[in-house]
Amino acid sequence: MDGIIILDKDSGVFSRTAGHHIAKMFGEKKFGHIGTLDPMATGVLPIAIGNATKMIPFIEEINANKKEYLFGLKFGIETDSLDITGKEINKSTVIPDEEEIKSAIQKLTGEIEQIPPMFSAVHINGKRAYELARAGKEIKINPRKITIYELEYIGNNKDEYNFRVVCSRGTYVRSLVRDIAKICGTYATTTYIRRTLTNGFDIKNAIKLDFLENLVNNRCAVDKYLLAPDCALGDIPVTNLDDKDTILYKNGGFIKVAENDGLYRVYSNKNFVGIGRIENQTLKPKRTI
Repeated sequence: MDGIIILDKDSGVFSRTAGHHIAKMFGEKKFGHIGTLDPMATGVLPIAIGNATKMIPFIEEINANKKEYLFGLKFGIETDSLDITGKEINKSTVIPDEEEIKSAIQKLTGEIEQIPPMFSAVHINGKRAYELARAGKEIKINPRKITIYELEYIGNNKDEYNFRVVCSRGTYVRSLVRDIAKICGTYATTTYIRRTLTNGFDIKNAIKLDFLENLVNNRCAVDKYLLAPDCALGDIPVTNLDDKDTILYKNGGFIKVAENDGLYRVYSNKNFVGIGRIENQTLKPKRTI
């Protein structure tokens, strides 16, 4: 089977582990997740299985502009992982008021520089930062430019302060928590992260892993939750081939077409064939389904 499941990942589950479970349910060996969620984070995690994995780079390329998260923080402590699963490394008695918080988040909107957490998947000299951090090695992570489109304080429940952020690809919510606290002259750690939008996939369409498992265990149909491989490629224009050219295209052949240069979704009799690129009115295959 080829397609995409929009998973609502639970906390405590690694993204790859979730993908493996989904693939196993559908009897597929190939799988990939579109974006990654921290193990402690919940929310939207699209899982591609089968030949739909070939579409991941294109989905990420055209839909990578904005992601949305809900998150919480607790002031007064900082951990090595910048979330509640980590080891406490700093403490403070300073708890900012609402006006100080609102002032701080205004300074973190727009294009800013952010230093990713030590416990992250950032590459440093060929290794992941979290691998070096777990080995107890001193590491320096360079800041990178990100964009915070919206950052909203939405209130607190006792000592947990809640926020919503719309941000660019590459943004770390845990680093955002650290930086909010720093501007307020204190420390903080992340209590929860929930992704509600990523790569064009919305939380309102997501389903839980245990829900799918119950369907499989009761021998109920799960196919209706498997979206087509081209479900998130809507911004890429379309070109259609006849039966003869489709066979040639699937075998790696080049096809003369009339369309302008660029990336195209390729169809044959309304069936999705793959992604191709047109150069000088010649369609060349990039990925075929």
